[in-house]
Amino acid sequence: MKHRVVITGLGAVTPLGVGARALHERWAQGVCGIVDGAGACTDFEPKEFLSLKEIRRLDRFSQFALVAADEALTQAGWEGLPYDPLRIGCVIATGIGGIETVETQHDVMRDRGAKMVSPLGIPQYMPNAGAAAVGMKHGLQGQMYGVVSACSGGAHAIGAALRMIQYGDADAVVAGGAEATLTAFGFACFNSMQALSPTGVSRPFDLRRDGFVMGEGAGVLVLEQATLAQARGATILGEIAGYASTSDAYHLTAPEPSGRPASKAIELALADAGVTAADIAYVNAHGTSTPLNDVAETVALKLAFGEQRAKQVPVSSTKSAIGHLLGAAGAVESVATVETLRTRIIPPTLGHEVPDPELDLDYVPGEARPLLSANGDSLAAISNSFAFGGHNVTLVFRGAPR
Repeated sequence: MKHRVVITGLGAVTPLGVGARALHERWAQGVCGIVDGAGACTDFEPKEFLSLKEIRRLDRFSQFALVAADEALTQAGWEGLPYDPLRIGCVIATGIGGIETVETQHDVMRDRGAKMVSPLGIPQYMPNAGAAAVGMKHGLQGQMYGVVSACSGGAHAIGAALRMIQYGDADAVVAGGAEATLTAFGFACFNSMQALSPTGVSRPFDLRRDGFVMGEGAGVLVLEQATLAQARGATILGEIAGYASTSDAYHLTAPEPSGRPASKAIELALADAGVTAADIAYVNAHGTSTPLNDVAETVALKLAFGEQRAKQVPVSSTKSAIGHLLGAAGAVESVATVETLRTRIIPPTLGHEVPDPELDLDYVPGEARPLLSANGDSLAAISNSFAFGGHNVTLVFRGAPR
């Protein structure tokens, strides 16, 4: 029998500010964190949250992970570890890792010679550095690793954490994703692919969409085995009920156009959670604002839900407000989804003003709206992540009872 897994803490650092609540509240208010074609975390000042030693030893993406994890653990009420440290895991994803460190140290090597390269270069760059930093700071001695699956990494990390607890390998897991790729090399690479919006505007599902806008930040969730969390008197924020992943096996950067592998991820996640499309009250879309992805995701939702039901369910994209956080996206969007279920307020898809005849779902344009139960009983939502490389992930969340 699988254990139920609940969410007791949320943390986020995003272009809308530091904090999970700031992410959801400001998005719901229609605030856009994208400035000059990028979603930068301008409110994040490392010295306000981290020691000088942590700042010196950690790449920016790991700094984001540490601050988001600290917030989530504080909300979960972990003043000390509530369980055996060997029974607490940590899984933090990234798409690219410490790219700022790589660029900086490559400049040092070129300009000053190989002997001047920092011995911290590799420890700061390595994609598991965020997970290691969180685990070491809080003494988490269970399974600990990084996940690297492009823009699905954060969702994969949460799915892996779910399975770890469901099958008894851990009592709790700190899970999420972090990314900091707003660098010269990062922009150059994505621009050479013609993946970024030349107008610098993220407008998912809109007829004028012309590419994604890069963002940075982190999202972290504290997941616990339900009976243990209840026994210690934890406040339950929600439940992660289902997870599934598939692969397109089609193209390194383009989605499989039929939408079938992505739709299968949705179908399998619903089945894993023991719910149907009729139970889903909200979809937090991958919604990248690219010509191909938004079509493929719309098709996938229609295939998984049935066309009639798909047109009834509100769908909105966090990327319209903060840009695309790559390996952190699935985690940050999971935080936003849990907050949507908790507050019962659906934030809008910003910039959606000109409908595309090909895209005919309810993309929540204009302004936020109340979240209504789909079947009069339960409150459930899904979050999709569809990545370069063809990685498809769907997570199913339930709201906490009121």
